[in-house]
This record gives sequence, C-alpha cells and structure tokens, in this order.
Amino acid sequence: METHYNELTDALMQDGYLKTQEIIDAFDRIDRADFVPDDQKEHAHQNVPLSIGFDQTISQPLSVAFMLELLQPKAGERVLDVGSGSGWQTAILADIVSKKMSDGKESEEEASRGSVVAVERIPELQAIANANLERYGFVGQGVVSVVVGDGTKGFKKGAPYDKIIASASSEGEVPVAWKRQLKIGGRIVAPVGSSIVVIDKVSKMKYVKKEHFGFNFSPLIVP
Repeated sequence: METHYNELTDALMQDGYLKTQEIIDAFDRIDRADFVPDDQKEHAHQNVPLSIGFDQTISQPLSVAFMLELLQPKAGERVLDVGSGSGWQTAILADIVSKKMSDGKESEEEASRGSVVAVERIPELQAIANANLERYGFVGQGVVSVVVGDGTKGFKKGAPYDKIIASASSEGEVPVAWKRQLKIGGRIVAPVGSSIVVIDKVSKMKYVKKEHFGFNFSPLIVP
C-alpha cells in the first residue's frame, strides 16, 4: 500500500533531499507548523526559513533534511543538538532516536533508549522549545532535555554523544569541545562558514572531515 506523506515531506523527497526511511517518517510525523509563531503558520510547509522571534529563524526544511541525511541518526543513539531554536529539528531527532531497536532486545533497549540534549542560548526560546516539544511528549518522557547554555561548549554533562548537529555556523573550525564530547565512531554535522562539514571520529585523536559547499546559516554566537 502506498504511503501518503504531507506536502513538505513529499516535496523534499521528490527533490532528492529526503532519502532515508526513518528520517522521512519523522519529517512526516513532526509538523513544522507546531514550531512556528501563529503569524507564520500559513508559511510553515514552504521550503523557506521563517522568523521565530528574538532575531532567530527556524531553518529552511531543505537544509534540515540535507544535514539529517548526512548525520544519519539512529534508534537508541544519544544526540547533541546545538541551537535548538523553537525545537523543530530537536523533535525530528527525538522521534528517530526514541524508537525501539529492531533486534528483539526490548528490555535492554528500554533502559538505553535514545535521547537528545538540545542547547539554546536564548532563555525565551528554550521555554518555547520545551512547550513545543511537549506537544509530542518528548520532554515528559525524558527523551529530550533543552538546556540554556553556550553551545560552543557543547554540554559536557550529557557526553559522550553518538551524533552532534548544529544549526548555526562556526568560523574556521567546529568547536574543540564538540570533538571531545563525541564518541569514537561518532559523527558531527555542522555549518562552518558557508559550508556544511561532516566530521567522523575514528579514534581518540583522529578525525576524518568532508565538506559540502554553498550554504548560508546564522552565525554561532559566543555569549
């Protein structure tokens, strides 16, 4: 039986940005309209960034899809989301990582289910993200923690992470703290300048980096 996706998910699939089934399904389940202000809801399913107040935007869906396809989050993983904004990308990640593993070890996996730590520097946005995420039950279920802090420092208390993703652009290199808080075998996907970089941690001191050019993100601000 053919699956029918919402208009935004369908457009991103047709344009080749959404490819992985788990990510496609999460995009479809998490409605972007739940994460934008009331005056922006009519534009929520358009492929454009939108204002969420406080001089911040909710990212363009194309960029979120592209970065999540690079990140490849999986059920059971622990993810750090830097710059959560109103919580849309955080919710997509939570939907994916909180799913049960399909290996039959339900009792073990329940104890070690995936989770997302989201860091946001603006307290008002942290409160908005919390409220938005709780529409899906992610905060109350302990799947997501949204903390106020300096994203350039990561969040050491929740480390190590399987995956780290950022929504704002660093200059020159990704923060060293992120690399230190990443598990061996883990991956960082983050904007650097006008590129998106993918960094794989292959050993304690060795990283493999790939770069994808031609993107535009808000700068990562150090308080």
